[in-house]
Amino acid sequence: MHFTRPRELVVAGVIGLALFYALFQMAYGSFPQLPLFVGATLFVLALAEVVQAFSVRGKIRERRVVNAIAVARTVALAKASSLAGAVMFGGWLGIGLYLLPRRTELTAASHDLRSAVIGAFSAAALIAAGLWLEHCCRAPQPRDQDRSGESTG
Repeated sequence: MHFTRPRELVVAGVIGLALFYALFQMAYGSFPQLPLFVGATLFVLALAEVVQAFSVRGKIRERRVVNAIAVARTVALAKASSLAGAVMFGGWLGIGLYLLPRRTELTAASHDLRSAVIGAFSAAALIAAGLWLEHCCRAPQPRDQDRSGESTG
């Protein structure tokens, strides 16, 4: 498995943008009003991943024994979170792009636009947390003193 590449996140975001924009274009009139904090769940997930990232990072830096399977699962979670965050960021962006020109003519569009901004912010936080968690799971580089100690002898 490779670490998340920026182009993967961009592709996921564009897919989310296209899908959500098309969905809102076809059926916005039949949707109920979006709750203001509908996207905030992604922010809660981001906070949990940041806590996990600092925990994993501390264990790896202190050179404590870390279960390889647990780290692999954590990397998979981080990768899935950043990709899901990218899809949802694109989705919220697509919703926002649909609602922005309609905000003056439709009261619901003005309210839903605020929900889309909160959702986009939360999705961006999930992307950042996923990438940070993935970074914290990397094996540390050998220190210069460790390499110099190994080469003598």
